[in-house]
Amino acid sequence: MNQDLTRGPVLGSMLRFAVPMILGDLLQQCYNIADTLIVGQYLGKNALAAVGSSFTLMTFLTSILLGLCMGSGAVFSIRFGQRDEDGLREGAHAAFVLIAALTLALNVLAFLCLDGIRVFLRVPDEVWSMMREYLEVIFRGIAATFLYNYFASFLRAVGNSVVPLAFLAVSAVLNITLDLWFVLGLERGAAGAAEATVIAQYVSGLGITAYTLAKYPQLRPTGGRFHIKPARIQEIAGFSILTCVQQSVMNLGILMVQGLVNSFGPTVMAAFAAAVKIDAFAYMPVQDFGNAFSTFIAQNYGAKKEERIRAGLKGAVVSSMIFCLAVSALVCVFAQPLMGLFVEAKEAQTILEGVRYLRIEGAFYCGIGCLFLLYGLYRALGRPGMSVVLTVISLGTRVALAHLLSAVPAVGVVGIWWSVPIGWLLADAAGLLYYLLRQKRLFSWGGAQTTQSV
Repeated sequence: MNQDLTRGPVLGSMLRFAVPMILGDLLQQCYNIADTLIVGQYLGKNALAAVGSSFTLMTFLTSILLGLCMGSGAVFSIRFGQRDEDGLREGAHAAFVLIAALTLALNVLAFLCLDGIRVFLRVPDEVWSMMREYLEVIFRGIAATFLYNYFASFLRAVGNSVVPLAFLAVSAVLNITLDLWFVLGLERGAAGAAEATVIAQYVSGLGITAYTLAKYPQLRPTGGRFHIKPARIQEIAGFSILTCVQQSVMNLGILMVQGLVNSFGPTVMAAFAAAVKIDAFAYMPVQDFGNAFSTFIAQNYGAKKEERIRAGLKGAVVSSMIFCLAVSALVCVFAQPLMGLFVEAKEAQTILEGVRYLRIEGAFYCGIGCLFLLYGLYRALGRPGMSVVLTVISLGTRVALAHLLSAVPAVGVVGIWWSVPIGWLLADAAGLLYYLLRQKRLFSWGGAQTTQSV
């Protein structure tokens, strides 16, 4: 079931590897979409605002773990491309211990800072009680998020993108079923939606853990202990921490924008909560394609196949742009009925604001598609620091413009919506310029051993 991406048709092998990843993350989005849809239709605008703000916060927290797992996955892919089984095993052990320790610390910190979240996100009084109730439950799923993403990153690094999809499919169906039961049948409110999500997360996290350890016994600790080499910890940290910074900075910026959105009241909060779910679902495939592209590049970088890397880069750009143009057209045309899925028809102002957001963001999906490819490219070539730079440009622009433009009475909340694509396009320009100026150094094979400077 493992796929060697250093052989076979370039675009064909990349797409075959990417499709299960895309389907998997679309299913993962069903976790949050199910919560949003059921809560929005049956519990009302304030509950929708509470769950939506919680989603933004959880995206930030889990992005830290996701970044660590993605960075580790880049190392795994390079070692797999080099056929270095000892290096792959030692790196996997080092990554597991490092990320597990940080997961525990993050979980404790999340509960300790719960009361401070209200102030940071400027949550209105009428929303906070439900949001707190939701968060107290959803935080308990952080460990499950770590297990799933760590083992999924390992499997994808060795060319297996199908098994992570299978576990997500089971948990997504379970999540939707439990959502309906807990919210409508048991009338447990927003907390019931969180309980359904956490149960589903543990099904996928524990399930993929058991499968991977059974399939790859070399990952199990020998004698009940992990034998960690300092050099492996350093290598994993070099890739993972920078990728973690990139992911967390990206989502911290979004979290800061969430606080600004919240200052406009429950109507805008609810519109943003629904529109962001649609937005994320629309461009999620191109994000996953960027991650699959990164694995392709990393494996071929480890195997020192420069021409194959360049061919993959061209094919990925063309495929990504075609997809983004098609999705942009669909979102812009169907923005209103899509909002109607999440918001009751009587909430006309909420729907109107969500439609305005979607038509502004949706028109520029090519910008975010290009940015995901740049993130994946630099991570795979041992330059995760460049991904951090691009994220800072994108999110720094977004946060600064959001605050500046929204403060202008004639612009208001629309300024927040326009700040997003402007940030994407500026980061794209910087990433492409860097590539054009540093092409020769990017394909230096010393990066197959350690991370390189920007």
